[in-house]
Amino acid sequence: MGADGVILLHGIFRTHRNMAKLARFLEQNGCSVLNLGYPSTKLALEGIAEHIHPTVSRFASEVEGRAHFVGFSMGGLVIRAYLHRHRPGNLGRVVILGTPNNGSEVADALRHWWLYRKLYGPAGQQLVTGLENADALFGVVDYELGVIAGNRSIDPVSSRIINKPSDGKVSIESTRLPGMKDHIVVDAFHTFFPNTRSAWQQTLHFLKEGRFAA
Repeated sequence: MGADGVILLHGIFRTHRNMAKLARFLEQNGCSVLNLGYPSTKLALEGIAEHIHPTVSRFASEVEGRAHFVGFSMGGLVIRAYLHRHRPGNLGRVVILGTPNNGSEVADALRHWWLYRKLYGPAGQQLVTGLENADALFGVVDYELGVIAGNRSIDPVSSRIINKPSDGKVSIESTRLPGMKDHIVVDAFHTFFPNTRSAWQQTLHFLKEGRFAA
């Protein structure tokens, strides 16, 4: 993968530092990495896609091989929105970790609370289940997509709200997406997903092979 590049996108209310360990792991395995920060609480998902476009486009044009994408939590939704609008000609594979592809029941419960609205901004309102404009926002998955879900929780309140197997914020069921090429569940808490070594290894395996390790 020495000629390939990987664009990393963090989750909501995080920064690029949250993906730093995964970035180093991918670099140690021969990838060029763009660990990209973005204003996750200031814009809606489509606005974030436009915001990151110049940087992503420049990076993708500079790599000799393919441009892969890896996103954590809402970062996976940003990737889907971005690829619907600005797909690189050398697009490689995509891996998303703990991403609420079908929304989060936790967001459903909190979306009208003033503090949640203040802290999580426009994109926070798009993390709900049954999002009305999902098709127009994300398009269809017609690229190689691998989805990693977690199954551990340290948040009893969120787990009670979800009331399904989950990583404490996103149910395993909600991570699944029509068109995905592969799906796997790892022992991971949502909060610590970007620092989970098994998730790193599965991400690298999918980027190399187009499937997760058994």
